[in-house]
Amino acid sequence: MSDAIVFDHVSFAYADGRVIVDDLDLAIPAGEPFALVGRSGAGKSTLLRLVNRLALPASGRVLVDGRDTREWEPIALRRRIGFVQQDVGLFPHMTVAENIGLLARIEHWPADRIRRRTDELLTLVGLSADLRDRWPDELSGGQQQRVGVARALMLDPPVLLMDEPFGALDPLTRLALRREFRHLQSTLRKTVIIVTHDMLEAFELGDRIGAIDEGRLVAVGGRRDFEASTHPFVRALMATLEPLRS
Repeated sequence: MSDAIVFDHVSFAYADGRVIVDDLDLAIPAGEPFALVGRSGAGKSTLLRLVNRLALPASGRVLVDGRDTREWEPIALRRRIGFVQQDVGLFPHMTVAENIGLLARIEHWPADRIRRRTDELLTLVGLSADLRDRWPDELSGGQQQRVGVARALMLDPPVLLMDEPFGALDPLTRLALRREFRHLQSTLRKTVIIVTHDMLEAFELGDRIGAIDEGRLVAVGGRRDFEASTHPFVRALMATLEPLRS
């Protein structure tokens, strides 16, 4: 299996000299859901921005499908990458169907093709067709997040970036959406990077988990690897699961 995304000795710093990502090496195979965990400001969201070329590394390379992001035409690269964020960002003046089909309209797809794909995606993310003409403010938070996932999948991108996608939802809705996402991923087999602060969510959604502390990748592996780790930061992350076990 080839690597879809590679961080090759990547560093990134702000203009004031603050280092956000420090000499990071990581390869994510095609079709793997990979979860990133760490404190706020640790560099997790910056890694997503490096993948879709909203930021460029100060040193090292980020490879998408074997090509340095510097070599990609930015729009062509972003067409291959779906993005889902905590603040779903649905356009309030567009219906559900219009929000989902936005990228396809930009790509000048025929109207009948957009409609078929929109209906297909509504079914895929567990929404009924009678929601297609609703406005975003008529939806629950969970429904809005499903619409955001459908919009990200519209062009069938091979890569999906998810930045705290379920963070603003209540616990029961988060649990339901996590289960639905795992089912969706088992069908679609996208390459996914999901950023989360929640260790349980990371273990549920990622085949592997990467822990970032102060810009450095301090651990990569599955749940057993994290449970066996003696790294202080990993131990602190695992301790957040203790209240759930008691």
